[in-house]
Amino acid sequence: MTSQDDSLIGRALALAGLVQYQPGAVVSRTLIDKKIGTLTLFAFDEGQGLSEHTAPFDAFVQIVDGAADITIGGEDHRVSAGEMIIMPANVPHALRAVGRFKMLLVMIRA
Repeated sequence: MTSQDDSLIGRALALAGLVQYQPGAVVSRTLIDKKIGTLTLFAFDEGQGLSEHTAPFDAFVQIVDGAADITIGGEDHRVSAGEMIIMPANVPHALRAVGRFKMLLVMIRA
């Protein structure tokens, strides 16, 4: 798949404004989706999350707004706006919204 949102190309935009919170939901917007990797922006309402899972590639997460509790290989991390964390390939991880939060997920396939 080689799609991307052409309305984003060549424009300076604030990440936090590209995806909106919805009550009781996790909302995502794919910014780039190519064979070599993806950029996806997420908005998590308070209490929402992603259950424990693994991915075959390293994943870079940058918190854009709010804070998240992220568990990687059984170790808990509180990650706040402006901070990032790398989730290694094939290691179980999970995310939970402390309050509402937004994050940018970057996955590079290698």
